[in-house]
Amino acid sequence: MPTIDSHDGTPLYYELAGTEGKPWLTFSNSLGTNLHMWDDQIAAFENDYRILRYDSRGHGRSGAPDGAYSIAMLGGDALRILDALDIETTLWCGLSKGGMVGMWLGTNRPERFTRMAYCNTSAHMPTPDMWQGRARTAREQGMPALEAAIIDRWFTKAFQDGSPDRVDKVRAQILSTPGGGYAGCCEAIGAMNQRESIKAIPCPVLVIAGADDPATPPEHGKQIAEAVPGANLVVLEDAAHLSNIEQTAAFNEALERFLKAA
Repeated sequence: MPTIDSHDGTPLYYELAGTEGKPWLTFSNSLGTNLHMWDDQIAAFENDYRILRYDSRGHGRSGAPDGAYSIAMLGGDALRILDALDIETTLWCGLSKGGMVGMWLGTNRPERFTRMAYCNTSAHMPTPDMWQGRARTAREQGMPALEAAIIDRWFTKAFQDGSPDRVDKVRAQILSTPGGGYAGCCEAIGAMNQRESIKAIPCPVLVIAGADDPATPPEHGKQIAEAVPGANLVVLEDAAHLSNIEQTAAFNEALERFLKAA
């Protein structure tokens, strides 16, 4: 199982795909999922890119140490993987938490990223008390106590009814996420405020939002696009939080157009 140890010894699981010699494209997963949330993107991009995807700390097959995490810690994990694989520069696509990590990276290590897509995400997610409550529930009751509410935030009712197999695939990812790992990332999100720092991001940025996303509504994406110099916003219709799954074709088209605009 391919893993790279982070600065504190946490094993970080990753997978490579795509075409040798092509530009690197890194995908970063949302809270409560693993790298398989990007399965629909691999087939679309593997011919033109060398693809890295990884399980965030606390998720999937990566380690889930106890305690609160931070966005800086999660960003450091990503850099550790890039360094270990000798990836000097990469394109970046992160959704939700992965977008938050991407904003931190674009602010603190912009020279490592040629273009960055921040999808269904936010630079600030109040209130800390709400995130502490979710963290407490995850630690004390586990992910089954949160799963139904998460699914309702992540997918429209129409998609839940029309594509139950695809929803169940994500449901399995939620239920397999360690409660402590989910909680640690909740605390990272609750403590995050990148609204000012992202104004310094120099690389080209695409912001993707879902028109029906209750978790990070389009207004959150608009705020990012207005703060990052030159950023563009695309709002996908009939999409809630996991827009890359609910509107795969439209998501892939928007991402491909952006990545090839260089």
